[in-house]
Amino acid sequence: MSAAINTFLVVLAAIFPVVNPPGSALVFLGLTRGAVPDTRRILARRIAVNSLFVLMGAFLLGALILQFYGISIPILRVAGGLIVAVSGWKLLNEGSQKDFDAHADDVSRANLLTQAFYPLTLPLTTGPGTIAVTISIGLSRATFTASSGAVVFVLASLLAIAVIALSIWLCFTYAVRVQKLLGQGGTEIAVRLSAFILFCLGVQILWSGASELLSSLLHGPVGAASAMAT
Repeated sequence: MSAAINTFLVVLAAIFPVVNPPGSALVFLGLTRGAVPDTRRILARRIAVNSLFVLMGAFLLGALILQFYGISIPILRVAGGLIVAVSGWKLLNEGSQKDFDAHADDVSRANLLTQAFYPLTLPLTTGPGTIAVTISIGLSRATFTASSGAVVFVLASLLAIAVIALSIWLCFTYAVRVQKLLGQGGTEIAVRLSAFILFCLGVQILWSGASELLSSLLHGPVGAASAMAT
């Protein structure tokens, strides 16, 4: 039980800051400005379901996709960390109001229900950075299964993904109340703080992958030479 709880918390702590349901909900609110509350509730439910399937697919099938294309885990982490860092830096500099003003009128005139997957789910909610982190967790299965077992690891991870999808639904459904509670200034602060955390997380993921690449580059020839000597 302790191993399952530990796996659940690790997976939740790794994916939740990248998805950032509270911060994404504020952006979602701006992109659906002018929509009636019923439409927002339907969109929130669809986005949560779409995000659930995207995360589950990345977790369960990500290893097969990487193996098919011959992509290594360090490369995945470098690419994913770079995407997350750039997204956080862009949001940190622009804030929320610029994106709101740029897209609100266009989105409000269109049929919002047809945009539930793109762009509201992908890339707004579960973008490339989120997918990269989720695939990386699926590939690190051996680290956790040594103590908890493969079945426990998969079930605990899927439960964490389900909790994230539930948090997306809750945050998106009640985004209006959150904005009213925070006010315009509080909303801007919350978005920029979330962007800073997102940027730091991207740098951490990028450094983790780059460290593995540098380590393999430095120790690879030494290991090969020792193997030939033996």
